Amino acid sequence: MIPILALSAALVSGPQADLVITGAIIYTADPVRPRASALAVKDGKVLAVGEDVEAYLGPRTRKLDVKDATVIPGFIDSHAHMEGLGDSRQVLELRNTTSPEQVAEMVRRAARERKPGEWIRGRSWDQSLYPSKEFPSGDVLTAAAPANPVYLTRVDGHASWVNAKALEMADITAATEDPPGGKILRVANGAPTGILVDTAQGLASRKIPPPTAEQVKLRLERAAQECARYGITTVHDAGCGREELDGYRALIAAGKLPIRVYAMIGGEGGLWREYLKRGPEVGDRLVVRSIKLFADGAMGSRGALLYKPYSDDPGNTGLAMISEQDIARIAKEAAARGFQVNTHAIGDKANRMTLDAYAAALAPGNDKRFRVEHAQVVTPEDVGLFRKYGVVAAMQATHATTDMRWAEARLGPQRVKGAYAWRWFLSEGVHVSNGSDFPVEEVNPLLGFYAAVTRQDASGKPDGGWFPDQTMTREEALKSWTVEGAYAAFEEKTKGSLTPGKVADFVVLSRDIMRVPAKEILSTRVRMTVVGGEIVYSE
Repeated sequence: MIPILALSAALVSGPQADLVITGAIIYTADPVRPRASALAVKDGKVLAVGEDVEAYLGPRTRKLDVKDATVIPGFIDSHAHMEGLGDSRQVLELRNTTSPEQVAEMVRRAARERKPGEWIRGRSWDQSLYPSKEFPSGDVLTAAAPANPVYLTRVDGHASWVNAKALEMADITAATEDPPGGKILRVANGAPTGILVDTAQGLASRKIPPPTAEQVKLRLERAAQECARYGITTVHDAGCGREELDGYRALIAAGKLPIRVYAMIGGEGGLWREYLKRGPEVGDRLVVRSIKLFADGAMGSRGALLYKPYSDDPGNTGLAMISEQDIARIAKEAAARGFQVNTHAIGDKANRMTLDAYAAALAPGNDKRFRVEHAQVVTPEDVGLFRKYGVVAAMQATHATTDMRWAEARLGPQRVKGAYAWRWFLSEGVHVSNGSDFPVEEVNPLLGFYAAVTRQDASGKPDGGWFPDQTMTREEALKSWTVEGAYAAFEEKTKGSLTPGKVADFVVLSRDIMRVPAKEILSTRVRMTVVGGEIVYSE
């Protein structure tokens, strides 16, 4: 516990700080003053940064001596799913399960506590960890819970594994056609295997009773508290509906939202049309000025849209979930009304399609800051288009270190060189913001920082890093998690660095992540999280 001391100093003539941090190793992410040892905060903003802020002490100032702990700007997670994180803490956690049988046993135990017909849900299974490396069959889930519909979401969120009861309730049979942008995996006679990819998931998920408004609010609150615990002070929530926005507003009104949220409207629909008429919503804790689109699926479930077939699945080039013409139409509408467009694109064809659609709405050198979410597989020519049209690459470093086990098998030895290619973007001057995509990956941003600078897993493998020429420096990694996240949301003038006048969002860490051996980044703890000068988490 870091002690906070009330001062009894005499009144000073200048502005008096509400909070002063001393004895720190401060990395400001501000090139004008990159390092400091003391910080003063007043009215929720940074008042002063330097080696000595004694001039700002007053009788009501709280002084916090962090005793050589490290202080950095608050982490900005530029792509995450808050409601999904809160929900994931209430369903079966399947991350790191190693066989279908292990999952089935967890489902079997859950079924003992459910009435017949009640849904059993879970998330984060990954067939690449199973002995066969192949998608599992729904039969094993049917044997474990014959009377309960089972719906288990893959780790990337782009495929679901269901049992016979869920297929029955969704009326999915051999005669059911694949929906646009989706695929029902089948056996030789056309019968569904129990794996639903991308939009095909909706055939079953729409049968699951929706959460109440109170449940949504509680999920968001739970997620926000977890973010604060890991030093995240702003989240870009990648795909919100009316229920989530209402939940955020309710939490703000009750004083229960400890972090800031930059919300992306989840696709076209009534909510998007309403915002096009009213314009962006900009508040201290909630900003709504962007729309999230999907160009394709994910590589782990072979739904990412590629020019040429998957190397390990000949004949399959992935799934297009929207047309280039529709992206261009939405982009023009958004640009005219002051909104940003953020499009999920993973495969090389999806990235180029998105960039070409943006080009129809943007002039070279614009400041609309449209984004490509993930930008996982690109060509060098595509990187030039990112730069030409001012498109932000909103990437997630841990995707590289999670996917490196199978990425080359999907893409082949040449195409994989353009995967998770942060250095290509940085070398071209493209803005790269970092994030986790939680609950796809774990919440802790230090895992992403470590992945960015090592391109290794937690055990330090592979030696030297996976395609180490793509690593970031620690300074670049810190920037990607702070000022670049702010830039990606048009907020670099108010947050992202510890600069006088900006919001006092910062984190106190147990170790100096800019200097310790890389492996020690993973065991670094968040000792305190401060948002707007208010301590929202302290260990």
